[in-house]
Amino acid sequence: MQSRTFRTRSEEETIALGRELAGELTGGAVLLIGNLGAGKTTLAKGIVEGRRAASANEVSSPTFTLIHQYGEETPVYHVDLYRLDEASAVEKLGLEDLFASGALVLLEWAERFPSLLPRVRTEIRLRALLDETREITITRLG
Repeated sequence: MQSRTFRTRSEEETIALGRELAGELTGGAVLLIGNLGAGKTTLAKGIVEGRRAASANEVSSPTFTLIHQYGEETPVYHVDLYRLDEASAVEKLGLEDLFASGALVLLEWAERFPSLLPRVRTEIRLRALLDETREITITRLG
């Protein structure tokens, strides 16, 4: 298990870090873990833009739609499980099919359903510090 930690000091820096990370996130499950307001969707904006699936301005939180797809040829899926309470509801979304497709799947609040996650995944933990800095730690599992 290998971890790296970054710090960003603004929304623009967080998006820029996402753009940088996009090249190394080739596919599969990427958990975006953090409290409300930690910067999960902001980082997702940079990752999606870095994958050339959409511009950062087009990326929004899928809180109510649950899944957004960006791009066609090499899609990036952005999933938000915040509003789901039971694993059975999550299973109905078809995440296993998304994981099997080889597409990049960005998951917010997925840590609430550990039994449904693939063993091989990347976890990105975001934490807002007192001075508006974000601490972002990336760990590859499996």
